[in-house]
Amino acid sequence: MINIRRASVIGAAVTATACAAVALAPAAVAAEPAAHRAAAAPKAAAAQYNGVCGSGYAVVNSAQIGTKGTVFLTYNSATGKNCVVTIRTKPGKAVHMTASLGFASPTTWVTDTGYFTTYAGPVHLDARGLCVTWRGEISGEVAGKNGTNCGSLAANR
Repeated sequence: MINIRRASVIGAAVTATACAAVALAPAAVAAEPAAHRAAAAPKAAAAQYNGVCGSGYAVVNSAQIGTKGTVFLTYNSATGKNCVVTIRTKPGKAVHMTASLGFASPTTWVTDTGYFTTYAGPVHLDARGLCVTWRGEISGEVAGKNGTNCGSLAANR
């Protein structure tokens, strides 16, 4: 029995020591000099909307295309038209880009695709009161949303 108790006491001591080490690990990491900690990857800056859709259009939704750029959905409340433009974060040599905007019933799509240095689009569609599906593509990387902004200015629907 003595050996069993010792094993239990030793086991409990080992368990307590291990738990304490785990509990103290965050404090140990916090005490470690910043130079020794792995730096978190910086988040890529999103591209900024450039106003290319025209006067009266306001950004109502957007989706980041990885680190390459952003696709913007804009809306003009006076005309009821939506507009999509895909903008690169860092303009440079011409790459394949697409800006697409559509709705389901009846199936209607407008697309601008080609090799561009800065942006694709704008593409416009009268979709007053309808949900729209919109996409942007830069060098094979795609982002966008299905059936959003259903007849309102509300973002991220």
